Amino acid sequence: KDECTSNPCGTGQTCKDANTAANSLNDYTCTCTNDNSIVKKGAPATCTLDECAANPCGAQQTCNDPKQSPSSTGDYVCTCPAPNQAITSTGSPATCTGGSNDECASSPCGAGQSCVDPDTASAPAMDYVCTCTTGTGTATGTPATCETDECKSNPCGPSQTCVDPNKAVASTGDYTCSCQAPQKGTKAGGPATCTLNECDANPCGTGQTCNDPTTSPTTTLDFTCTCANGVVATGTAATCEVDECVSNPCGAGQTCNDPNKAKNSQHDYTCTCDNDKTIVQTDGMHL
Repeated sequence: KDECTSNPCGTGQTCKDANTAANSLNDYTCTCTNDNSIVKKGAPATCTLDECAANPCGAQQTCNDPKQSPSSTGDYVCTCPAPNQAITSTGSPATCTGGSNDECASSPCGAGQSCVDPDTASAPAMDYVCTCTTGTGTATGTPATCETDECKSNPCGPSQTCVDPNKAVASTGDYTCSCQAPQKGTKAGGPATCTLNECDANPCGTGQTCNDPTTSPTTTLDFTCTCANGVVATGTAATCEVDECVSNPCGAGQTCNDPNKAKNSQHDYTCTCDNDKTIVQTDGMHL
């Protein structure tokens, strides 16, 4: 028979019956769940729980748990240090006020910061808190480092990147605005003037000269492509033509004709004798 079935150890303890034979009685063990080193055989163990072990009152107050019983929690007492020993609190830290040890009296945080000493009744413990009144930042026992990120107000606008290299409160107007690619332009302390040179993307290809007259982000497809022979196109690559007859490859007494003046079409011109139109060379060679 398992004697633990009747829960002889009670709450806060673990029961174990190593021998469940009918003739084996009172051999069960009770073990405290909060301290498994406290064990008793055949009866409930005497378990203890000192709530002060977790230091619920803080470093400057005295803690006392009168019962130290697992079944009695929240009864610990916090007591303020001298000269306020009469101020106590049960189950939570005491509010120690009225003392003469306000560390903020000497203005340790300096200008531009507020100071709060949470325990003015205790001896100085460097537990005062400095909080920036301009910018952001807090510190305990020392002045805070106050910072202001000027980019938070989005001074560059929605289409530019903002970087504030020095966030010190005393450093203002040093943020930088940069245009987003493919636009170009940067400026310190204000929005940049962005430019967009469409020729940077090489829209004309090789063998042509590109020119963007405005470089304005709001004006697009106004670039021009110019061939070596002077052919120009706007907003697109030009169709460059080469008339092979210009160089007079047929010579005197012959007529030259280039039927396909495309740049990639070469040696397709024809030479025809002036005195006999039936004599024609069609392989790009003169007669």
